[in-house]
Amino acid sequence: EVQLQASGGGLVQAGGSLTLACAASGFIFDDYSIAWYRQVPGKEREGLLCIASREGITYYSEAVKGRFAISSDSARNTVYLQMNSLKPEDTAVYYCGAEHYYCSGYPGYWGKGTLVTVSS
Repeated sequence: EVQLQASGGGLVQAGGSLTLACAASGFIFDDYSIAWYRQVPGKEREGLLCIASREGITYYSEAVKGRFAISSDSARNTVYLQMNSLKPEDTAVYYCGAEHYYCSGYPGYWGKGTLVTVSS
């Protein structure tokens, strides 16, 4: 059974940093891409970044370029989202999603989200 578990959310001041983790299980880690998304209540889910062993890193959002970074640890079956220079508008529930092989922006599997709140 494919499982994704996002963690690491919390309250942080504007300008601060936070690292989220997405722990994956139930599938061959290197055969899947994993991406980070976020959603603000009342708005559509927004894709941020994706990482796939077969194609590297894909940015879905220009808004986070230069501030957010994605990395992968195959030994731990975990993908991380390093978030720097956080802004109040980064406040959202952050989700990780997985899809087979490549980053197309349409994950077939989702984990439960983790809330990030950035105070001004």
